Amino acid sequence: MKKRIYIIGIVVLLLLAAAATVGYLAYSAILAPIVKGEQTVYIQIHPEYDTQQVAEVLSSSATIESMAGFAPLMKHYKYDERVKPGNYAIRPGDSMRDICLRLLSGNQTPVRLVIPSVRTLDRLAGAVGKQLMTDSAAIAAILTDQHLIDSLGYTAETFPTLFLPNTYEVYWTMSPEQFIARMKKEHDTFWNTERKKKAQAQGLTPIEVTTLASIVDEETNKNDEKPLVAGLYLNRLKRGMLLQADPTVKFAHGKFDLRRILLAHLTIDSPYNTYKYAGLPPGPIRIPSIAAIESVLNPAKHSYIYMCAKEDFSGYHNFASTLGQHNANARRYQQALNQRGIK
Repeated sequence: MKKRIYIIGIVVLLLLAAAATVGYLAYSAILAPIVKGEQTVYIQIHPEYDTQQVAEVLSSSATIESMAGFAPLMKHYKYDERVKPGNYAIRPGDSMRDICLRLLSGNQTPVRLVIPSVRTLDRLAGAVGKQLMTDSAAIAAILTDQHLIDSLGYTAETFPTLFLPNTYEVYWTMSPEQFIARMKKEHDTFWNTERKKKAQAQGLTPIEVTTLASIVDEETNKNDEKPLVAGLYLNRLKRGMLLQADPTVKFAHGKFDLRRILLAHLTIDSPYNTYKYAGLPPGPIRIPSIAAIESVLNPAKHSYIYMCAKEDFSGYHNFASTLGQHNANARRYQQALNQRGIK
């Protein structure tokens, strides 16, 4: 009898040990920390992904001790039927349960969307498409949607003034429509009462300020020089002079890499040719920087109406109030171009 009780006791102990082992393994697979390293990594889940594809993305992106519990847990929650696309953080010390619940809940982390200062909306579409789930073709399509452009009060030429180069927190799953709505919100916030009053003081609308700012940006990449350049063009506008801005001629030709504007270039019949047509062009020649916009709203006060690149090729300019001074500056620059063989 004692022997029988002893055997039963041994069996019970073995069963308890087995249960403990199973429990430990289950804990290790699901509840124990499995993400190693010190840096949070981010994975992008597309709507067409299934459990296997998500597992592959996880394995290739993060240092995970074991993926053993992932497939059973996701199968239990029927993940393949309820995939939530997004940008998800995988943090050091996360358990398999942490990861699974985050993916199942759709608790994604915003991304930093950078809107660059670019020359064309095609380039903007390409830049945005690389940062969001939607592709550049979908962004390009909405940027050329004339019905949408009309509904927002723009023309095809002025539509680029909607966009402000900056970094924005958005969800990676943002749709093209949501992208435009967010840009409209940021634009309206930027153009507050104070800035509108400053634009009015210069005799310009916000669209005209942005258009002039695009010329300023093309003329100089030196932020400390932008107010000087803005003041120069405002002086010319107020005097009724042709702007004669070389960057507008480059835009008219679609040749942004022109180093030297010749007389032949100035004959192009385009509303963007400010050597031929008075006033501002019909729209911006690039999406200007905020620094350039602020320079038009807060220009330097001076009497300059001419500018020419410095002959030292520093990126800065020589400014002049008279044609004689300007011609002297221009001769020095032309000589420097000739010496370097730039045509």
